[in-house]
This record gives sequence, C-alpha cells and structure tokens, in this order.
Amino acid sequence: MKVNQTNLVDCVQIFPKIITDHRGTFVKPFHFDSFKDNNLRTDIKEQYYSTSTKGVLRGLHFQAPPKEHVKLVYCMKGDIIDAVVDLRVGSPTYGHYDLFHLDGEKKNMIYIPEGMAHGFYVSSKEAVVVCLLTSTFSSECDSGIRWDSLDIPWPNRNPILSKKDKELPSLDEFNSPFLYRGEEQ
Repeated sequence: MKVNQTNLVDCVQIFPKIITDHRGTFVKPFHFDSFKDNNLRTDIKEQYYSTSTKGVLRGLHFQAPPKEHVKLVYCMKGDIIDAVVDLRVGSPTYGHYDLFHLDGEKKNMIYIPEGMAHGFYVSSKEAVVVCLLTSTFSSECDSGIRWDSLDIPWPNRNPILSKKDKELPSLDEFNSPFLYRGEEQ
C-alpha cells in the first residue's frame, strides 16, 4: 500500500497493492495493520456503494457532529472525478478543494478525514463507488454544501443532481461545526 499526501491537510490518496495474473486481479482496499502503520483510522462502522450513470454528480456531502466520520472512497467500476473540500475552521486548507480521478482500473482510493465534504461526478457510462465510514448514517447529521459554491472545474455545469443536492447551502452560507485539531488528528 502506497500513501500520498494530497493538497488538503490530513487527506491522503491510497494506492493498494494490485496482484494480477491469468485469473484476474486481487486487490485489498482495507488492511487493518497497513492503515494503523500509516496513522489512518481503522474503526470502520459502515460500508455502502452507489451506482450512477454518466453525468450524475453526488455531493458535496458530510455528516456533522456528533456523527462526523472519516470516509474511505474508491471507484470499483467506471471513472469518476472526486472532489474533497476542507471545512475545518482553523485548517491551513480551510475552504480549499482537491480533485482526484478515481477509476476501477487504477484502483486508487481517497482517505477523507472528519470535517471534509465529499462529492463526485461520473465521467464513464456507469460507475460503482464504494465508501467505508467510521460512523453509521444519521439522517439528523447528514448534510452538505452546494456542488457549485466553489470554483471546482466539474466537467459538466449542468449535471444530474438529486433534489437534496440542489437545495444544499453554498459554502458562503455554511457555518462550519468542524474545528481543525492539528496534530491531535
């Protein structure tokens, strides 16, 4: 497993070891000891996946305290443009975003710490996106910011959105409950 720091403090991109032979491919997206050795959280509480068609944009989502979570995201099938936004007040990268190309061939993953919003745009015909989280879903804490409230260069300015995502507040209207804790993380 290779771990690379991104442009956002505490957010990393992970490249798992890929074993390929005449039978196909073997990938281990989560390994307790490897995550622990890299100071990444290992207390996974929930996993889910979504399927989406080309042109769908999901996000930018997060869970607010007290149900905030670390999220590990990867694209099992297809291609997505993944965006992460730092919402932690006091963070050196507060209000900044980073973009990642995740795809089923490269098998790279994004480790998103608490206090960051996440969203993705489907650039292939279909995509299957998997998320592992350190807390379970809470409808009371489920929230987000509008996908177009930053200058994120999404490939489509008229994506397919859910009603919920259309009605999220912009970053300017958002009062963040997240605080950057620096070395404590």
